[in-house]
Amino acid sequence: MAKSNVQIIDPKEFGRRPLEHPVFDASSVARADQALRAMADSFQEWLEADVALLQERRAEGERQGWTPATLEAVLNVAHDIKGLGATYDYPLATKLAASLCRLIETDAGKAAACGAPALMQARIDAIRAAARDQIQSTSNPIGRTLLHALEAQVEALGVAP
Repeated sequence: MAKSNVQIIDPKEFGRRPLEHPVFDASSVARADQALRAMADSFQEWLEADVALLQERRAEGERQGWTPATLEAVLNVAHDIKGLGATYDYPLATKLAASLCRLIETDAGKAAACGAPALMQARIDAIRAAARDQIQSTSNPIGRTLLHALEAQVEALGVAP
């Protein structure tokens, strides 16, 4: 059997090239910021649509029973809110959705949530309340207290990575 002419390349030693030009120049960043500011009036509306979808997924889980499929549907919407909450100027919604994701992203968390659906419902209600009452950040004492209580609960369960 003949040996092949294979060259092993360590990416740590080879292949990293400095960028000759930044991917985005300052004017591109400024245009993106301007576009976000132009859309800011729609942020509340978009957040409310995501929250309504999250509530629909919750209702499906309550009607059909909590299964891997219904939990996954909740997780998908919560993940979207987690990713977009800060963009919508609702960093608290991001953190609350992250708490929900942490709760149900592992098998142990899913089992805990199926056994005690109130764990999920509390997080969904908190996200809904933040959007409804326009509690945008943890600078609001109610939002901060609620977030800390929910995060402590996930930590105490020991189900999150």
